[in-house]
Amino acid sequence: MKRHMKPVKALHNTLLSLRDLLVSAGPVLLLAVGLLVLAYWWLDPNPPKRVVLATGGPQSAYEEFGKRYQKALKAYGIEVVLVPSEGSPANLRLLRAGKADLGFVQGGTNDRSVREESGIQSLGSLFLEPLWMFYRTEAAKGMPAGVLSSLTQLQDLRINVGFRGSGSPSLMRKLFEQNSLDPARMKISRLDETTATVGFLNGELDVIVFASAPESLMVQMLLQTPGVKLMDFSQSEAYSRRLPFLTPVVLPRGIVDLAKDQPPQDVRLVATTTSLLAREGTHPALLQLFAQAARDIHGPAGWFNRASAYPTLERTEYPVSAEAERMLRSGKPFLQRWLPFWIANLVERMWLVLGIILAVLLPLTRIVPPLYQFRIRSRVFRWYAQLRDIEARLHAEPAAGQELVGELDALDERVGRVSVPLSYADELYALRNNIEAVRRRAAA
Repeated sequence: MKRHMKPVKALHNTLLSLRDLLVSAGPVLLLAVGLLVLAYWWLDPNPPKRVVLATGGPQSAYEEFGKRYQKALKAYGIEVVLVPSEGSPANLRLLRAGKADLGFVQGGTNDRSVREESGIQSLGSLFLEPLWMFYRTEAAKGMPAGVLSSLTQLQDLRINVGFRGSGSPSLMRKLFEQNSLDPARMKISRLDETTATVGFLNGELDVIVFASAPESLMVQMLLQTPGVKLMDFSQSEAYSRRLPFLTPVVLPRGIVDLAKDQPPQDVRLVATTTSLLAREGTHPALLQLFAQAARDIHGPAGWFNRASAYPTLERTEYPVSAEAERMLRSGKPFLQRWLPFWIANLVERMWLVLGIILAVLLPLTRIVPPLYQFRIRSRVFRWYAQLRDIEARLHAEPAAGQELVGELDALDERVGRVSVPLSYADELYALRNNIEAVRRRAAA
């Protein structure tokens, strides 16, 4: 039984020492907790669970990519709300008005100087959006070789340049200007994609224009529709020199369908670059997650790019977000490769503050040992006042010695119940020895 009690008693003494140490360090710990809470509130390291992404019209490439981002961020517990729009100009207006956190915007859409624009940053260029100009072979019968090869040949044709609010009308207007064409004298319509495609297939339109990634369902369908051809931009290099936001690209032979050899030859096109823009104030952790998703979604090889060519920091009209730049240059942060996102993100955004807090608290920890020592020794020393009082009364009234012996016995009993760490036991026993000395004098 005694052997069993020894470890229990040792554990009890250890727990008492730890309790006293924690109480002594209490002011420093409270200060540390207060600074951490203040830093967390100020830095706001964890992103919100909901973010708004402006996409595009139904069945557009923007809508398809929006769904992919929605799925990617759902894995982190973040809800991506997709806001359909008319296209790039509408997305830019939503960002400026604060009604969307992020949005897909086509190059050349901005109607302001970048210097005049404020509050918007880029997460990089994501993909190319070629200008697809489809025409019916019947409409080109009277042209040389029966093909449409120049924008100047559009003068007498019925052409749909895209619906108002999308990026296509603005882009086509700039191309017409380069060819000295007056849109007011042309047969131009601005129907939405679905209505225009139906009218085009029914023979009500001769030419239809899309500015979209090849993932667009309309583009995929028209590329394989009999009686429909895609215009070859033989002057694509010249267009890119005159309009810096345009890039010359080539649709390789057979890329649409190798078995059917579609298209039967390389087709030269001009393309804009679409960027993912974010308004200032969007949480940095969200920008990091979207940049990570962009690498997975747009990194594979496509019709107009090799693997890992996109996303890129090149060909963007807006300042690039620091979070996106770090992500695209260095890849996923080190901690996120080994820890869950929420923990890794918290450490990454708090480590500097944690270092500052440690630098402030380290000097303060020096007061903990003296406080601990004072707390323990005060349990012993506070009884000396009572012992000295009894001794003074004994000196003044020697005849009251027997009465004071009872007080000394009670004092010794209370002191015997005092618990102190073993390292301070000598002071406790010194007190009890002093009580015994006074008791012998009182008994004599």
